[in-house]
Amino acid sequence: MFRVPLYVALALAIAFGAGISTTLYALNASSGFGVIRLGAWEAFPRAQTADADPYAKSHRARAGKLLLGSAEGLKFTAGQDDSGQPLRSTCRYRITGQTPPARLWTLYVTDRAGTALTGRDGLPAGLNSWIVGRQPDSSFEISVATEAQAGNWLPLPEADRMVTLTLTLFDTPTAGSSGLIDLSMPQLQRIGCGHA
Repeated sequence: MFRVPLYVALALAIAFGAGISTTLYALNASSGFGVIRLGAWEAFPRAQTADADPYAKSHRARAGKLLLGSAEGLKFTAGQDDSGQPLRSTCRYRITGQTPPARLWTLYVTDRAGTALTGRDGLPAGLNSWIVGRQPDSSFEISVATEAQAGNWLPLPEADRMVTLTLTLFDTPTAGSSGLIDLSMPQLQRIGCGHA
C-alpha cells in the first residue's frame, strides 16, 4: 500500500540529490568557457561582459564577487608555473618580464578557491606597479617565496598548500582588445623547493 509512494519519494530524492550535486560540481569545476592562456597565466575576458556564458555567470553569482567591467580591467591567474607544475607555498618562484600596458596592476597570492592570503605580520600582502622596482628597460623581477628575498619579494604562506597568483590589470586597453593572444605576459619559473 505504501510501496508506490515510497518508490516515488525515493526516486525524487535521488533525482534532486543527483541534480543538485552535479550542478554544484559544474559550478566549482569551471569558471566558464572562453579561457585565454598565455604561458602560465589564464584569463576569462568575456566573463565580465553581457556575452558571458551561463556557467561563468552562475560561477560569479555563487562566489558573490564584484567583476570588473570590460573597459575597467582584466584578471589573470596562474595556478602553475611555466613548466606546468602546480604552485606550492613550499617552493620558490621568480616572475620576470613586463606586463601588458595598464595604468595600474596588482599581484597577490590566493588559495585555490580565490580567497586572498594576507601577508604575515608586517609583510606585504601583495605588490603593485607603483611600488615594484624595475630595470632600465621597465622590466622587473619578483621573487615569490616563504623566506625574505632581496629586491621585489612577494611572501608565500608558511604552511604547505597549493596557491594561485592573481595579476589584475586596471584601466588597460588589453581588456577590450581582441588580440589578447599576442600579449606578452611575465614568465613564472620555479627556482627550487624546500631548502634545495
